[in-house]
Amino acid sequence: MISRRLATAAVMVLSACCAGLAFATPPLPPLPPQAAPGDLIFRRGTENVSQLVQAVDGGDFSHVGMLVGRPGQWQVLHATPSEREGQPDAVVLDSLDFFLDVRRAHAYRLYQVTAEPGARERAVAWAMAKQGQPFQLLGSDQGIYCTTLVWRAWLQSGADLEVAFTEVELPILGGRYLLPSSLLRSNRLRALTPLLPTR
Repeated sequence: MISRRLATAAVMVLSACCAGLAFATPPLPPLPPQAAPGDLIFRRGTENVSQLVQAVDGGDFSHVGMLVGRPGQWQVLHATPSEREGQPDAVVLDSLDFFLDVRRAHAYRLYQVTAEPGARERAVAWAMAKQGQPFQLLGSDQGIYCTTLVWRAWLQSGADLEVAFTEVELPILGGRYLLPSSLLRSNRLRALTPLLPTR
């Protein structure tokens, strides 16, 4: 009887350990040492809206945020529909781990913005001041969503990313939008990483 209980307990412990291994995700590699506040981190999202953005855009990514903070404590400032219960659709500051969590991202890539240090500081300060501002998906250059947030931050700093807005005509969405692939075509962006999976 005792040996049967021990065997049952052993199976339960082993199952729990194996389950933990099956669901554990390896830590993300650290960002390269050249990474700096103001750089742009693009992600390929997991949600239906992410797939819609990619379908309309024809690109690799559905979302972008601005890197802030410092090595070991990187955060991402981004304009997004709510990703936490009780959080409004807004410009928010999240940890890098949260931004790239496998529940939200399949893959990502980091790009450096070529600009002088003063412009970099101004871009980050301007973007940080927008924290809490409502997310607005307007079909003009007046909307506040992921791409327009980072584009405007750099534009007001004196570094024009020279983007082009795309005319979108869908039953639920119409107007001129700044899509991720347009941002990526900027001559000021230089890839710091390859396309990396989050799992």
